[in-house]
Amino acid sequence: MSLLEIKNYLMRVKMASLASLCTYFNCDSDILRNMLNHWIKKGCVRRCMKTSNCGTKCMNCNVAATEIYEWV
Repeated sequence: MSLLEIKNYLMRVKMASLASLCTYFNCDSDILRNMLNHWIKKGCVRRCMKTSNCGTKCMNCNVAATEIYEWV
């Protein structure tokens, strides 16, 4: 996985959760976050967080599922 592959994927899908990115790239979330920070610093990616309850009352969402990255 490279920075260019991450860029191309996010440009194609527009928005993805950290969990889905980890699954797609078969990579650890910490490594992927560090690589995404490169694009965030360049102003190409925006990190969004769903609210802690994400529309339900269970409050048991996986943090990686609520951490969203958007290509801007």
